[in-house]
Amino acid sequence: MTRGTAARVLLTAFGALTVVHLGALLAGAGTVDVLTKPVLMPVLAAYVLARGGPVLLVAALLFGCGGDTLLQVGGDTAFLVGMASFAAGHVCYLVLFVRRGTAPVWARRGPLAAVTAGYAVAWLGTVALLWPDLPAGLRGPVAGYSLLLTAMAYGALRAGPRALFGGLLFLGSDTLIATGIAHWPQPPAPQFCIMLGYLAAQWLLAEGVLRTTGPLGAARAAVPGGPVRRAVAPEADAA
Repeated sequence: MTRGTAARVLLTAFGALTVVHLGALLAGAGTVDVLTKPVLMPVLAAYVLARGGPVLLVAALLFGCGGDTLLQVGGDTAFLVGMASFAAGHVCYLVLFVRRGTAPVWARRGPLAAVTAGYAVAWLGTVALLWPDLPAGLRGPVAGYSLLLTAMAYGALRAGPRALFGGLLFLGSDTLIATGIAHWPQPPAPQFCIMLGYLAAQWLLAEGVLRTTGPLGAARAAVPGGPVRRAVAPEADAA
C-alpha cells in the first residue's frame, strides 16, 4: 500500500469514526460514545504520519487523545489533568506555527494590530464574564488554559485559512465547555456541538499544518530572487 493510499484509508476511517461518534452522542448511545472518543485522535495522527507530517503535529493530536480520555473519567482532578494534556497539544501547535509557519499576506501593521487586539479582547471578555460563575478552584486554571488556547488560535494565522478556522472552532468548542462548567444555559445537544467543533478543529489544524510545514503537504522550493513555491506531491492531495 502506498503512502497516498494509506492516507486516504486513514482519513476515511477518521471520517467514519467521527460520524459514528457524533451519531452516538445524538442517540444517547453512551457505550459507543465512550469507546469511539479515545480512538479518534490516534487515527487522525496516523493519517498525519502517512502524509509525512511533522512529529510535533502527531504529538499535538495524541495529547488531544489524552485530554479526550481523561475528560471521560469525570471529577476535578481528571478534568485538570485532561486540560493540561490539551494545553501540551496547544504548545506543540504553537511551536509549529512559530518555527515553520509564515505570516499571512495581509499582515501589515494596521490589520495585524486589529486582529491581535480582537483575539486579546475575546480572551479578556470571555474570562471576565465566566469568572464569577466558575468554581473557585478552576478559575485560575481555566483562565490560564484559555490564554494558551487563544494564543494557539492566533498563531494558527501563520498556517493558512484552514488552520485559522480550526483555531476559531477550537476556541468555540472549549468556550462551550467552560460555559457548561459555569452552569450557563446550553444549546440543544451541547456535547454534540462541542465534539463537532472540536473534531472539525483538529482536522482543519492538521490539514493547515500539513500544507505549510509537512514535508509532503508543504515541501518548499526556494526560487532565487522570487517567492517560495510549494512542491506538490501526489500524497499532499490525499484529502
